[in-house]
Amino acid sequence: MAHDSHSVHDGTRATERRKGEVDRIVETILYLYAESRRVTKTEARERGLTGPQLSVLKILEATGDLSLTELSERMSAKNSTITGIVDRMERDGLVVRDRSATDRRVVLIRATDKGLELARSVKVGAMELLTGALASLREKDRQELRRIVLELAEHVRSEIDKRDAVGSPRESVGSPREGSRRDDEGEEG
Repeated sequence: MAHDSHSVHDGTRATERRKGEVDRIVETILYLYAESRRVTKTEARERGLTGPQLSVLKILEATGDLSLTELSERMSAKNSTITGIVDRMERDGLVVRDRSATDRRVVLIRATDKGLELARSVKVGAMELLTGALASLREKDRQELRRIVLELAEHVRSEIDKRDAVGSPRESVGSPREGSRRDDEGEEG
């Protein structure tokens, strides 16, 4: 009987230890997310932009022209959300929409000189902070982290799809998707 009691106690301790490890990982992910948003919002505000507008400019600076779908995927947001952001940025002369030379059906979003100048003025944005931190890891660790993060993202995506399918209300935790908390002009912050 004493043996069973120890086994149960050891099992409870192992479960508590796993829960503690998971909690620390979640706290770290939320910290990284919150800090990157804070840095982006601060940098954006100093330049008269919203956080998502600055993110669009930094992505376009790094990658060049993108279709709306490609930009939406990179920002983990719905096309309708990115359309509104791009509309306001186009109005402000930060981006333009151009037809693709290779496929006239595709409309590409391109940063203007004004938009690129703003993007270049942000030297240590959230993406650069995270990029630098990731670059400091050993290649093997980066590859393993990438595998794990992609697996986590797929699991989260699957859970969201299941909830959306049954009409469950989406709980906003700052996820960059439609339905989350918005900053000015209906944009995510």
